[in-house]
Amino acid sequence: MAVDSPCTSRRAAAALAAGNQGKYWEFSHLLFKNSSLLSDAKIQGIARQLGLDVEKFNRDMRGTAVQNLINKDMGEADKASVEGTPAVFINGKALRNGSDAEFQMAVESELKRKK
Repeated sequence: MAVDSPCTSRRAAAALAAGNQGKYWEFSHLLFKNSSLLSDAKIQGIARQLGLDVEKFNRDMRGTAVQNLINKDMGEADKASVEGTPAVFINGKALRNGSDAEFQMAVESELKRKK
C-alpha cells in the first residue's frame, strides 16, 4: 500500500497548485530543499517567494481538481504496490532496492528480451 500522510498530501497539493501558475518544478525544488522545515507558514512563504497569486494558490490547493488528481495518483500507486518515492519501474516491473547496478541489470535484461 502506498504511503500517504496529511503532510504528503499537503505537499502534493501545494506543488500542483503552484503548477497551475506555471511554477510546479520551482515549487517542488523549494519543497525538497526545505523539507525539514516545512509547515503551512513555510509553504505560504514559498508561494510568495515565487510570486504566485497566493489567493488562487490556496483555492487551488483545496480545490476538487487538485484533490481528485492526488486521489487518482494514490490509487494508481496502490495498484502498482508503490510503497514510497522515488519508485522506479521498467516495463512494469518494480525495482526494489534502487541501486545503480539493479537499474542497469534490469534495463539490459529488458533490452535483450526485446531483441
